[in-house]
Amino acid sequence: MNQKRKLEVTLNIGIDHHDTRILAELQGDARLTMAELGRRVHLSQPAVAERVRKLEASGVITGYRATVDLNRLGYGIRAIIRIGRAEYPRVVKLVHQTPEVINAYNVTGEDSWVLEIAVIDVAHLDAVVTKFCTLTETSTSIILNPVREHQPMPPARREDVKPSRKKLRSA
Repeated sequence: MNQKRKLEVTLNIGIDHHDTRILAELQGDARLTMAELGRRVHLSQPAVAERVRKLEASGVITGYRATVDLNRLGYGIRAIIRIGRAEYPRVVKLVHQTPEVINAYNVTGEDSWVLEIAVIDVAHLDAVVTKFCTLTETSTSIILNPVREHQPMPPARREDVKPSRKKLRSA
Protein backbone atom coordinates (compact mmCIF):
# COMPACT_ATOMS: atom_id res chain seq x y z
CA MET A 1 0.00 0.00 0.00
CA ASN A 2 1.50 3.37 -0.97
CA GLN A 3 2.02 6.24 1.49
CA LYS A 4 -0.91 8.33 0.18
CA ARG A 5 -3.28 5.37 0.48
CA LYS A 6 -2.02 4.61 4.01
CA LEU A 7 -2.69 8.23 5.03
CA GLU A 8 -6.19 8.11 3.52
CA VAL A 9 -6.95 4.86 5.37
CA THR A 10 -5.59 6.28 8.63
CA LEU A 11 -7.55 9.51 8.30
CA ASN A 12 -10.76 7.66 7.41
CA ILE A 13 -10.88 5.11 10.24
CA GLY A 14 -12.54 7.54 12.62
CA ILE A 15 -9.96 8.08 15.32
CA ASP A 16 -11.60 10.00 18.14
CA HIS A 17 -10.19 11.62 21.28
CA HIS A 18 -10.25 8.30 23.19
CA ASP A 19 -8.23 6.58 20.44
CA THR A 20 -5.80 9.51 20.41
CA ARG A 21 -5.29 9.17 24.17
CA ILE A 22 -4.89 5.38 23.86
CA LEU A 23 -2.23 5.84 21.17
CA ALA A 24 -0.37 8.42 23.28
CA GLU A 25 -0.38 6.14 26.33
CA LEU A 26 0.76 3.07 24.37
CA GLN A 27 3.52 5.02 22.63
CA GLY A 28 4.73 6.06 26.08
CA ASP A 29 4.49 2.57 27.58
CA ALA A 30 3.32 -0.35 25.45
CA ARG A 31 3.38 -2.68 28.47
CA LEU A 32 0.36 -1.10 30.13
CA THR A 33 -2.35 -3.56 31.08
CA MET A 34 -5.75 -2.98 29.50
CA ALA A 35 -7.09 -2.19 32.97
CA GLU A 36 -4.44 0.52 33.58
CA LEU A 37 -4.86 1.86 30.05
CA GLY A 38 -8.62 2.05 30.62
CA ARG A 39 -8.10 3.95 33.87
CA ARG A 40 -5.79 6.44 32.15
CA VAL A 41 -8.18 7.15 29.27
CA HIS A 42 -11.39 6.87 31.35
CA LEU A 43 -12.84 3.80 29.61
CA SER A 44 -13.71 0.32 30.83
CA GLN A 45 -11.21 -2.49 30.29
CA PRO A 46 -13.40 -4.21 27.64
CA ALA A 47 -13.98 -0.91 25.80
CA VAL A 48 -10.29 -0.04 25.70
CA ALA A 49 -9.34 -3.60 24.65
CA GLU A 50 -11.82 -3.40 21.75
CA ARG A 51 -10.44 -0.01 20.66
CA VAL A 52 -6.85 -1.33 20.77
CA ARG A 53 -7.93 -4.38 18.73
CA LYS A 54 -9.51 -2.09 16.11
CA LEU A 55 -6.39 0.12 15.99
CA GLU A 56 -4.30 -3.02 15.43
CA ALA A 57 -6.68 -4.44 12.80
CA SER A 58 -6.74 -1.14 10.88
CA GLY A 59 -2.93 -1.03 10.79
CA VAL A 60 -2.56 2.07 12.96
CA ILE A 61 -0.78 0.02 15.63
CA THR A 62 1.75 -2.09 13.75
CA GLY A 63 3.58 -3.71 16.65
CA TYR A 64 5.12 -3.39 20.07
CA ARG A 65 8.82 -3.32 20.88
CA ALA A 66 11.23 -2.79 23.72
CA THR A 67 13.45 0.28 23.75
CA VAL A 68 16.93 -0.74 24.83
CA ASP A 69 19.95 1.23 26.02
CA LEU A 70 22.55 0.55 23.35
CA ASN A 71 25.38 1.69 25.65
CA ARG A 72 24.46 -1.02 28.14
CA LEU A 73 24.58 -3.54 25.31
CA GLY A 74 28.16 -2.50 24.55
CA TYR A 75 27.59 -0.09 21.68
CA GLY A 76 29.57 3.02 22.66
CA ILE A 77 29.00 4.95 19.45
CA ARG A 78 25.94 5.75 17.41
CA ALA A 79 26.44 7.45 14.08
CA ILE A 80 24.67 8.67 10.97
CA ILE A 81 26.03 7.61 7.57
CA ARG A 82 24.86 9.61 4.57
CA ILE A 83 25.26 7.74 1.29
CA GLY A 84 25.37 9.38 -2.14
CA ARG A 85 23.85 7.97 -5.31
CA ALA A 86 24.25 4.22 -5.49
CA GLU A 87 22.39 1.31 -7.02
CA TYR A 88 19.28 0.78 -4.91
CA PRO A 89 19.46 -3.06 -4.78
CA ARG A 90 23.13 -2.99 -3.74
CA VAL A 91 22.43 -0.60 -0.85
CA VAL A 92 19.40 -2.60 0.30
CA LYS A 93 21.41 -5.83 0.21
CA LEU A 94 24.29 -4.31 2.19
CA VAL A 95 21.90 -2.78 4.75
CA HIS A 96 20.35 -6.22 5.33
CA GLN A 97 23.82 -7.78 5.65
CA THR A 98 24.96 -5.20 8.22
CA PRO A 99 23.50 -5.84 11.69
CA GLU A 100 24.89 -2.54 13.00
CA VAL A 101 22.32 -0.63 10.91
CA ILE A 102 19.49 0.39 13.25
CA ASN A 103 17.48 2.48 10.77
CA ALA A 104 17.86 2.96 7.02
CA TYR A 105 16.06 5.59 4.98
CA ASN A 106 16.05 6.07 1.20
CA VAL A 107 15.73 9.87 0.97
CA THR A 108 15.52 12.77 -1.44
CA GLY A 109 18.12 15.48 -1.67
CA GLU A 110 21.87 15.49 -1.98
CA ASP A 111 22.19 12.07 -0.35
CA SER A 112 20.23 9.02 -1.44
CA TRP A 113 20.38 7.19 1.88
CA VAL A 114 20.62 8.03 5.57
CA LEU A 115 21.58 5.21 7.93
CA GLU A 116 21.71 5.16 11.71
CA ILE A 117 24.23 2.67 13.06
CA ALA A 118 25.45 1.47 16.44
CA VAL A 119 29.05 0.29 16.87
CA ILE A 120 31.38 -0.67 19.72
CA ASP A 121 34.22 1.77 19.10
CA VAL A 122 36.04 3.82 16.44
CA ALA A 123 37.65 0.74 14.87
CA HIS A 124 34.23 -0.87 14.54
CA LEU A 125 32.86 2.40 13.09
CA ASP A 126 35.65 2.41 10.51
CA ALA A 127 34.86 -1.18 9.50
CA VAL A 128 31.15 -0.49 9.01
CA VAL A 129 31.66 2.80 7.16
CA THR A 130 34.24 1.15 4.90
CA LYS A 131 31.59 -1.38 3.74
CA PHE A 132 29.38 1.44 2.51
CA CYS A 133 32.28 3.41 1.01
CA THR A 134 32.70 0.62 -1.53
CA LEU A 135 29.32 1.64 -3.03
CA THR A 136 29.81 5.39 -3.38
CA GLU A 137 30.79 8.51 -1.45
CA THR A 138 29.68 8.63 2.17
CA SER A 139 29.69 11.12 4.98
CA THR A 140 29.56 10.10 8.63
CA SER A 141 28.59 11.97 11.79
CA ILE A 142 28.83 10.60 15.32
CA ILE A 143 25.74 11.22 17.45
CA LEU A 144 26.92 13.05 20.55
CA ASN A 145 23.64 13.48 22.40
CA PRO A 146 20.18 12.40 21.26
CA VAL A 147 17.84 15.25 22.19
CA ARG A 148 14.56 13.60 21.17
CA GLU A 149 13.82 9.98 20.34
CA HIS A 150 10.63 7.94 20.17
CA GLN A 151 8.37 11.01 20.29
CA PRO A 152 4.74 9.91 20.63
CA MET A 153 2.76 11.09 17.60
CA PRO A 154 -0.93 12.00 17.60
CA PRO A 155 -3.08 11.32 14.53
CA ALA A 156 -2.48 13.83 11.73
CA ARG A 157 -5.20 16.40 11.42
CA ARG A 158 -5.30 18.93 8.59
CA GLU A 159 -6.90 21.56 10.87
CA ASP A 160 -3.83 21.46 13.16
CA VAL A 161 -1.56 22.70 10.36
CA LYS A 162 -0.93 26.40 10.78
CA PRO A 163 -0.23 28.46 7.66
CA SER A 164 3.26 29.89 7.38
CA ARG A 165 3.77 33.58 7.98
CA LYS A 166 3.32 35.76 4.95
CA LYS A 167 6.58 36.76 3.35
CA LEU A 168 7.41 40.43 3.50
CA ARG A 169 7.31 42.09 0.13
CA SER A 170 10.63 43.50 -0.95
CA ALA A 171 10.71 47.22 -1.70
